[in-house]
Amino acid sequence: MDMTTKEVLKKKMLDAQEMVRDYEVYSKKVDDSEVADLFKNYAEECGIQAANLGKIIEKKYEG
Repeated sequence: MDMTTKEVLKKKMLDAQEMVRDYEVYSKKVDDSEVADLFKNYAEECGIQAANLGKIIEKKYEG
């Protein structure tokens, strides 16, 4: 099944949002502070990606 560009953007935005949640949860469950900090950073990076994808969707398809 072929996806439109808008559908791909939405899927990847949702994937990035899910990664944010996963990294946040894991950062609180691991007992290694270095790994926890790494996961927190990854959560922030994924959040930026999700936000940027949302901006593109809004700009090109909903705005």
